[in-house]
Amino acid sequence: MSVAAEPVAVAHASALPPRSWRLPIILAVLAVVTFVVFGLFGTDEEVRFAWSRAADAVSLDPSPASPRVIGLIFGALALLASGFALWSAWNRRKVGVWVMLIVGIAFLVSLVAWVGAGGSVPVVFLLTGAIGLSTAIVFGALAGVIGERAGIVNIAIEGQLLGGAFTSAIVASTTGSYILALLAAMVTGALISMVLAVFSIRYLVDQVIVGVVLIGLVTAITNFFYSAALAPNSGALNNPGTLDRIRIPLLADIPVLGPVLFDQRLTTYLMFVLVPLTWFVLFKTKWGLRVRALGEHPLAADTVGIKVNRWRFWAVTIAGLVAGLGGASLTIGSVGAFVREMSAGQGFIALAAVILGRWNPFYAALAALLFGFASNFRIWAGQAGSALPPDLIAMTPYVVTILAVALVAGRVVGPKAAGKPYLKE
Repeated sequence: MSVAAEPVAVAHASALPPRSWRLPIILAVLAVVTFVVFGLFGTDEEVRFAWSRAADAVSLDPSPASPRVIGLIFGALALLASGFALWSAWNRRKVGVWVMLIVGIAFLVSLVAWVGAGGSVPVVFLLTGAIGLSTAIVFGALAGVIGERAGIVNIAIEGQLLGGAFTSAIVASTTGSYILALLAAMVTGALISMVLAVFSIRYLVDQVIVGVVLIGLVTAITNFFYSAALAPNSGALNNPGTLDRIRIPLLADIPVLGPVLFDQRLTTYLMFVLVPLTWFVLFKTKWGLRVRALGEHPLAADTVGIKVNRWRFWAVTIAGLVAGLGGASLTIGSVGAFVREMSAGQGFIALAAVILGRWNPFYAALAALLFGFASNFRIWAGQAGSALPPDLIAMTPYVVTILAVALVAGRVVGPKAAGKPYLKE
């Protein structure tokens, strides 16, 4: 940069708000939009919140409400929360996650009420669909957390999801066993991870480049075999069906939460188990401590006798097993068949969830659920005849993801050694 350009760059940087103020300002803008657009200028046309379905054991009457009143109440709550965030920034205090949750939930509830004006809002459908659409992303996010905690940036999650979806569909169609299909998907994800590990650890190839190449390779292979084998013989090779829903007695009868949490398929229950299990292993066990040391300070880990590259290899392989399960959830856990490029960028969304979730399994899962809710909202809004343009509705999941990542950009620091090869053993 030239000397003459330096003052301009400095002036431009000083014109931006300090990093500690950016999040409170964004939250304040979101709160004002909620209060003004959905509250002051909202509609009085009644909206009914349906809390149960016709098949539910316990039926609850719909709750009628005014979208304008909801916008005013939740908008005021969001304004209070954002005001607290501004006060915290003024006093150089950290803005709590709960503040972001309050503002975000207030905006979403007001938006849903506004879109559903004149009709009904199926609460159970929105929540159940959000979990279903985010299952593969949660598995991918867990794989990303494990990999980056070990020091390997797993860009190839997209390929692992796609490969797991492909093999699970074929194995389930040919053998009729969903258990074998799940195992095949896990093995596929692990094999793709092993390729990533060998090139990035053994041959010191840039991890991002290897990951992108693997995604292209898996996409090309699955597309070729889909056109050459699966499409002409779909009845024999691409007709796996879906896992049966497992209804847990009594718990499934709880209003609202029962159908959402306790009437799901096996892949969803595995997700419920793996999120806390991953957190426990990473943060409460000796194995997890060693894995985190690989991503933070591999030299210190090597000093105490940990074989850094060997541990990284197996940690990334385990991450591939988890991502493979996510691929299976796309086929036998949802669609019931393999479709070309059916991962549709969910691996990259999983990487965004890792960053948004601060490399914590619980927070990453919540970030993935946010994307799942946005995707299901897009489906419902299109069916509800929303006045929003269809293209704008289709953009919703990706806009939500970009805004969510923007809220925490620059505020979180990942594992210090992630993406860096370790040369000394």
